[in-house]
Amino acid sequence: MSRIGKQPIKIPSGVDCKSEGETFRVKGPKGQLERNLHSNMKIEIEGGEIRVLRPTDGRMDRSLHGLTRTLINNMVTGVTDGFSKDLNIVGVGYKVELKGKNLTLHLGYSHTIEYKAPDGIEFEVDTKKNSIAVKGMNKEKVGQTAAEIRSLRPPEPYKGKGVMYATERIIRKAGKAAIGSKG
Repeated sequence: MSRIGKQPIKIPSGVDCKSEGETFRVKGPKGQLERNLHSNMKIEIEGGEIRVLRPTDGRMDRSLHGLTRTLINNMVTGVTDGFSKDLNIVGVGYKVELKGKNLTLHLGYSHTIEYKAPDGIEFEVDTKKNSIAVKGMNKEKVGQTAAEIRSLRPPEPYKGKGVMYATERIIRKAGKAAIGSKG
């Protein structure tokens, strides 16, 4: 039995969950999320808890069991608390500005980069610390958006300049060693 898949998901107050065939809907204080889940997994909602059951111990069903439970748990967490990823911008002249809902990034290129916010994603910018907080209900969208922003100027290993996750540690390389002149 999957260690993660067998754990029940507690439904917080103010959250409404519905399972209709392959579609699973969660409605909460921050909004509504909907997802199609694999038809092999059976979802039971009773007594303020959600349980994910698998029909057999086949390889496919075992692999889907924990995944399905985690996807549903992320949906419940998203509509109650939401998700956030923090990015830092390091480098001389590198900066970020928030214009409406979109980001304007100055990352050492000859042009500025305009990044449009996807649906359901909000940005918080701290111009003093040169950091961005990507926030939203859908964990996948938050992670994908943060990864796309990071890919605009990934951190380089010599000076550590670029866009990086707040928790990321850059392993620095030594530059060219000074060699004394012979002769």
